[in-house]
Parts: sequence; C-alpha cells; structure tokens
Amino acid sequence: MSGRCRISGFAGDFFTLCAHETGPVKSAMADLSVDLLFDAAVRIQLLERSIVISFAADNSVRIKIPTIRRLAEFLGTPHYLVLRTFAMMEKEDLVIKAEREGIVTTKKGSKKMIRLMRDTYRKETEGILGTTVLEELFRKS
Repeated sequence: MSGRCRISGFAGDFFTLCAHETGPVKSAMADLSVDLLFDAAVRIQLLERSIVISFAADNSVRIKIPTIRRLAEFLGTPHYLVLRTFAMMEKEDLVIKAEREGIVTTKKGSKKMIRLMRDTYRKETEGILGTTVLEELFRKS
C-alpha cells in the first residue's frame, strides 16, 4: 500500500482506504489550510491507532501532532508547504514545539482537534481511546 493513502469513507469499524490515490491536496498544493492539517493529523492518528494526549497541571489538554514529514507524506505535498502552514498555526497559538515532545496542541488547538474528533471521527476515536477517556477529553475542552 502506498504511503499516500487517505480515508475515503468508513464501513462499520473499518476504514476504507484508497491505496492508489495521491492524496486530497494535489490540486491545491500551494494553499494548505489549518483545518486540512488538523484533519490530516486526526486521520493519521486514527489510521495508526495512536493518539498521544497529556493532561497538564493547569487542567489543559495537549495532543501530539504527527511530524511535519509524516503529514506531508500523508497529504502528498512537499514538507516545506506544511512547514509554512505550521508557522501560521504557531502564530495563531494552535500548536507549539515542545522540547522532547515534538509538536503539540495548545489549549486553543486542543479544542479545535477535539471538536474534529467529536464531530467528524467520534466512533473511530472512541474505538481507540474508549468512552471514558473520550468523555473526559470532551469535558476538559
């Protein structure tokens, strides 16, 4: 299977993947949006069945974002375009680069990502995190 697969639909608890597609960004390479990167980050986490969440002392939630190279590979776009959008995300206080953690969401970014998990990928996210953890995430966001 190609590294450039994307979720094209859901069938029960299983993802339906299109192995021969080049990704959803091919025609809009020069203009990656913040929403597109957050969506890609969630989809990567769901496909890899790995969502890293930390709860800080100030009651905030931080979610680890896949690496810039992983996002670029997933979207089928050059990594420098993803870097440019990440710079915007940092300016908008959605993500930060944390030493020894990589890129993680801020309180504002976590709310955006959790909303996406709740509204678009709830069933799949619950399948990985479980109901209790997911409900706690919703409560804290």
